[in-house]
Amino acid sequence: MRILLVDDETDYVSTLAERLSFRGIEAQWASGGQEAMRYLENNQYDLAVLDVKMPKIGGIELKKQIQKRYPDMKFIYLTGHGSEEDYNKGVADSVYYLIKPVNIEDLVKMMKKAMEGK
Repeated sequence: MRILLVDDETDYVSTLAERLSFRGIEAQWASGGQEAMRYLENNQYDLAVLDVKMPKIGGIELKKQIQKRYPDMKFIYLTGHGSEEDYNKGVADSVYYLIKPVNIEDLVKMMKKAMEGK
C-alpha cells in the first residue's frame, strides 16, 4: 500500500510517515496541496491522508482535484478542528475522518477499511 500524507505541519506529517514506515507502509509526505500535486505527477498512490485545514489548498479542495485525475484513489481526512464548520464544508461526506492528534493504530485500521471499501 502506497500512501500520500499531506499536512502543513511538517514535523507532524514527517513523523507520521516515519511511524507508518515502521509498520511496513510506504508513505510519502507533502507539506501542502501544491507539493502533493507535484508528487502525483510522477508517482501513484493507493490512498491519501489529507489535513482539512491547510493554507492555499485545503484537504477538501485537494481531494476534489486529485479525484479528477485519480478517481479510484481512497481518502482519509485529518483535522485538529472537529467542528460543525468542518461538517458543513464536506468532511461529513467522507466516511474516513480522524481528529488529530491521531492514534497511529487507529489510522492504520482506517487505512485498511478505506482500501477494503468498508
